[in-house]
Parts: sequence; C-alpha cells; structure tokens
Amino acid sequence: MHGRVKVKSTAQQEEEKRKEREKKLKIYTAARDACFSKRKEGVCDEEALHLTQQLLSSNPDFATLWNYRREILTHQETVKDESEVQKMYESELSFLESCLKVNPKSYGSWHHRSWISERVPQMDWSRELSLCDRCLSLDDRNFHCWDYRRIVVKKSAVPVEKELEFTHRLIGSNFSNYSSWHYRSTLLPLLHPESPEVTSSPPSPQTHSHRVCEEQLLKEYELVQNAFFTDPNDQSAWFYYRWLLGRAEREEMISCVYIGRDEERVAVAFSRPVNAQSGGLLLVLDGQPQRVEWRSVHPRFKHSPVWICDLPPGSVGDIANEHNVTVHWSEKYIHRDCALYTGRTESWCRDSATDQELFRSELSVEKSSVLQSELQSCNQLQELEPLNKWCLLTIILLMRALDPLGYEKETLAHFQTLKEVDSMRSAYYSDLCSKFMIENTILKMEYAEVRVFSVADKNLTTLCHLDQLLLVTHINLSSNQLRRIPAHFAMLQCLEVLEADENSIEHLEGVYCLPKLEEVLLKNNKISTLAALQPLTSCPKLRHLDLRGNPVAQVAGVESELSELLPAVTCLLL
Repeated sequence: MHGRVKVKSTAQQEEEKRKEREKKLKIYTAARDACFSKRKEGVCDEEALHLTQQLLSSNPDFATLWNYRREILTHQETVKDESEVQKMYESELSFLESCLKVNPKSYGSWHHRSWISERVPQMDWSRELSLCDRCLSLDDRNFHCWDYRRIVVKKSAVPVEKELEFTHRLIGSNFSNYSSWHYRSTLLPLLHPESPEVTSSPPSPQTHSHRVCEEQLLKEYELVQNAFFTDPNDQSAWFYYRWLLGRAEREEMISCVYIGRDEERVAVAFSRPVNAQSGGLLLVLDGQPQRVEWRSVHPRFKHSPVWICDLPPGSVGDIANEHNVTVHWSEKYIHRDCALYTGRTESWCRDSATDQELFRSELSVEKSSVLQSELQSCNQLQELEPLNKWCLLTIILLMRALDPLGYEKETLAHFQTLKEVDSMRSAYYSDLCSKFMIENTILKMEYAEVRVFSVADKNLTTLCHLDQLLLVTHINLSSNQLRRIPAHFAMLQCLEVLEADENSIEHLEGVYCLPKLEEVLLKNNKISTLAALQPLTSCPKLRHLDLRGNPVAQVAGVESELSELLPAVTCLLL
C-alpha cells in the first residue's frame, strides 16, 4: 500500500524458518533411514550410492555413511570394467571436492579421499597437489590437508627440494604458519643430513640421520631470526628455533656394564629403555654363555634403561680370580666387555655423559660463533621485550648449547623471571630448571671423577637422568621441593647412602631392591604411613633410618611396628 514493501514480522519469519527446517529434516531422516535399511539388507547398488551422496553433500561428517559408501564402491569394482571404475572414482573425487567446500576440515572427507587415492586405477597426482595448494591458500593451518599432502608427495615422488621451497614460500607469506615450520623440520634432515664422518657412528641402513648439517643449520638460524624479530609474540618460529637448538636422538648402545663380587650381580645400562626379557640380551662369563634371568630394576617397568641379573652362585665371589664379562645385545648387533680384576670387589665399563655428549656438544668454531651472535641478538630483543617468555626460554637454550656450566647463574635468573611473567606455567619451568640443574651436576661429578652426587638446596621439583647415576654410592637430595622418590630411582644400584632431609616427600616407591643401601636420611618430610615405607623392606643392607619430623613418627606404637617391618635396621631415629 502506498508503494511500501510489506515486511514480515519476526514471529512470522521464525515460523517459516521452522517449517522449512522441519521439511528438510523430514527429507534427511527419510534418506538416512533408507540408507540404513539398504545397508542392513546388504544392498550396494547405484541408488544406495546416490542416497549417501545426497546426505553427505549436506553433512560430510557422517562417518557411518562414508563407511557404507566405501562398501558400495568396493562392490561396484567387481561388476565394472577398468574404464568404468576409473570414471566412477573420478566422479567420486569431484564429489569430495564439493564436500570439502562445505567443510574444509572434514575428517571423513579427507580420509575417504585418501582411501580413493589407493584404489583408483590411474590417479592424477598433479590434480591432488593442486587441490592441496588451493586448500592451503585458503587456510594454511588445515592439518587434514597437510596430512593428505604428505601422502600425495610420497605417491607422486615430488622432489624434497621442491617441497622445502614450498614451505619457504608459505612461511614468507605468513611467519605464523606453524604447519609449514613443522613440515620444514621433517624435510631438512632428508635434504641436508649431517655426514656420517661427524657422528660417532654411521646410521643404519634402515634409518636416516635426524641431524641437519651445520652449513644448513646456520642458514636456518638466520631465517627463523627474521621471523621472531618480526613478531616476537608469535610462538611458531620460537618452537622451530627450539627444534634447531635441540639434540638428535641418542645412538642406541650399551652405555655401561657393571659387575659386583659381593652380590654376584651384573647391571647393564642402555642409551634408551629396552625390554631385555624379550630374549635379545646374552651374558658371557669367561667365554661361557650363562643362563641368567634379566629383570628390570622395578616391577613397574617392562621397558627400562637399566637391567640386572644374578650370576650363578660362586661364579665371581673369589677375589683372587679375574673374570671377563661380555654382554651381547642381539637386537642391535653390539656388545660390551667388562673385566673384573684380581683384588677388586667391583668393576665397570661405561661411556660417560660427557663421552656421549648428552648435555652439550663439542661446537665447531663457526657454529660457536654463530650461536654466540644469536645469543646477543636474543638479548637485544629481550631488552626491547622484557616480558616475552619465548625470548627468555630461547636465551636459556642458547646458553645451554654454548656453555651450560658457565651460564648456570644467568640461567637460574632467567628461570625466575619466566615464572613471574608466565605464572600459569611456573611448575613446568620449575621442572625444566630441575632437569638442567641435574644435568649440570652430572657434568661436574664426571669432571671430578667421583661417585658422590649432591644436588642439595637447588629447589628441585623432580628427578631425571637417573640412568646416568648407576654407579653413584652417595646421593644428597636435601632441602629441595621433592614430593616423591620415583620408581626410576631404583636404577641407582650401587647406592649406599641416601640423604633427602627437608623435602615434602610422601612416597618412597623408587627406594626398591637397592642391594648396597645402608643409610636413609628422611628428616622433616611428609611421610605419614607405614605403607609409604614398605619399599625399604626390599633393601637387605639397610641399617640406619632417620624419620624425625615426619607425621608417621608421631603415630602411637610406630617404633615397635617399624622394628617389626624393618628388623635389620639397628639405628632408628624418630
């Protein structure tokens, strides 16, 4: 009226929308029920294919329908010739593109496309690569597409150089592209591996080096520095930088063999957790293979870095005799020898943490110079961005790569700042700082060539690298923030004295079957039950136990109960 368009009321619009939704839902449920009925009856015809297409076009995340569709296609393969199958799958690929337009991150659509790529007689891989390029141009963090791209690249034999250039192009357009940084980290070791001459041993034919050659590594430092100076708060480049500063996986080896006369026991340490009960470990004593039973240091561990076995009674007990032990690790075709000389009660053969370059590497002059320059750059950035946690953490990692002992004081100060600026992750930084302090102490202990390990008053919140302490006889953990002695602590098979006063320890799970342990000092902790002390019953030589200041010491009648629980203890302090 009067030239004005009639506008529907809000209530009227909502009612029409409701009716439209009900109409669509009715059609959808009818098609769905028809699909389910056909599948139940085992029908795999063209109509079923059409019905699933109708439903998946509007909802590509219906996993059951994708499964049914694959059943139909598999059946159709048996009744069509090769050219018809080719056309069927080409049509399927086109249909999938329409589904990806509805939801580019549809799990079902990408999985189905991967399945199709394995079955189509003649796959056009260039088309698939082009599809990936288009999808990543719309969303460079579409991890479904990144996964599929790796499949396409492998199938079509795209050169690694070309893919590395592809990551460079995407990173250049968006420094925040974490997927590209990660993909780059998988490509570099393939294209620029470290030469075998600079590693301790050549890689096996089944594996490739995970190290990157130094020349390329130095170029990567420059690339990633441009990224984090452009946007210091973006985490993608910082994570990649941390990978560059990281260490390669340890070489698989027997790192230590220990033999003791008194216990007539052999302990073997590996560079990684293994399962010695699978039959891959052979012990030879004086040229004769021995039937021994290997066991991990704690019943919780099926895989462990340290394994022990008892020798036949009387085989090495006579101190006047010399013996030679060889441990063969058949899985890796390697062995380790150890000689027990006359007059010696114990002997070992090992590679130290320094020998294995566990916590620091010998740097070339060029790399040392570049890392020093990187540290200066990060220090400059930190002056501009004093509260940037990524910058602070990277400074710590650079310091550890250059000189972990020389920069220890600065590292501790930076960790304190990190806890203040990123308080939500304070516990993580405390654990990481504990790890680094333990590494430093191991280095100091080995330089001093002693078997005493002291990390007292270091604010430790966790224990790690305990496989490196197999030969330690005395450990001091006092005045820290430890809440438990973890199961891995049982790897300290030579331990005689444990000092752990002034902590918050509640559990002693790892003080288990330590054959030489004589003295345990646990003054002022939080042990409240006798059950927490149960692991001590497995230590046959324990004679001295100090529990003063623990809640359990206040329990009525606890002294008599402890005497019954630990009858061999002659000095009990409550």
